[in-house]
Amino acid sequence: MTKKEIAIDFLKLVSCGKVREAYEKYVHKDFYHHNAYYKGDRESLLQAMEEKAEQFPNKTYVILRALEDDDLVSIHAKVTGIFDADLAVIHIFRFEGDKMIEEWDAAQEETNDSPNQNGIF
Repeated sequence: MTKKEIAIDFLKLVSCGKVREAYEKYVHKDFYHHNAYYKGDRESLLQAMEEKAEQFPNKTYVILRALEDDDLVSIHAKVTGIFDADLAVIHIFRFEGDKMIEEWDAAQEETNDSPNQNGIF
């Protein structure tokens, strides 16, 4: 599998509630992340993802774009079923070998009164 395929499969598994399986298959034991809402270690984000999967069982995650450059993969996706509005989410993963070792994410809520006619997707 390419790194891009690994990242896509990881996000698909996580989004359907198979968080532990996704981590066991694809996440490095020394993984760390930059999500400001949780401690930066592997276990903290894993637990948060499990809680979100339980809290939002009807969430959908649709991948719109995926890019791979050497040890980096970026995924742009549309998330529904969490808030009143859809979210644009971007994940960036850094790989060590075939495992994700570092992750960044950013999310933006869709708004109906945006002056930008192009939208967020």
